[in-house]
Amino acid sequence: MPVEFVVDPKLTDDLRARIVALWVEVTNAGGAVGFVSPVSAETVRPVAEQAFDGVAAGIDRLILGLDGEEVVALLFVVDNRFDLKDHWRVLKRVMVTPRGQKRGLGAALMRAAETLGRAAGLAALQVTVRGGTGTENFYAKLGYREVGRLPGALRVGPGDDRDEIQMWLDLPA
Repeated sequence: MPVEFVVDPKLTDDLRARIVALWVEVTNAGGAVGFVSPVSAETVRPVAEQAFDGVAAGIDRLILGLDGEEVVALLFVVDNRFDLKDHWRVLKRVMVTPRGQKRGLGAALMRAAETLGRAAGLAALQVTVRGGTGTENFYAKLGYREVGRLPGALRVGPGDDRDEIQMWLDLPA
């Protein structure tokens, strides 16, 4: 069965728990989605709930990749909450289950975000990447370009500071 991408699914308690479980799985496999491994659901849940609140309020959007009932990919399309930046959005917590890596799910997820952005009439999308992971190359292949870098802005451990890389995709009309 192919993966289906759903925009703004109903955030039931069960779905919230499955999203948190994916977030924990991705983090503990080394994914750069806001935490450093090891994490537990108890650590992730408060941050996830804040993200869910933005979606439930209709301010932010959620794109979910489902393989049957299994949550295999997701990202949040986050409003800047500032009128002067209303023409673009930030993609946050871009994640694909480790079992789904190298299957094109990440690229398909990003194309779904691009489609959503174009349909909303946005001028651009931005995503932040943790340096040292190589994921900036993934985004570059999708048309994103590096527009900024904050050296050592992310401290993932003692003596392990990483650059925060800003990637940008123009969405011409």
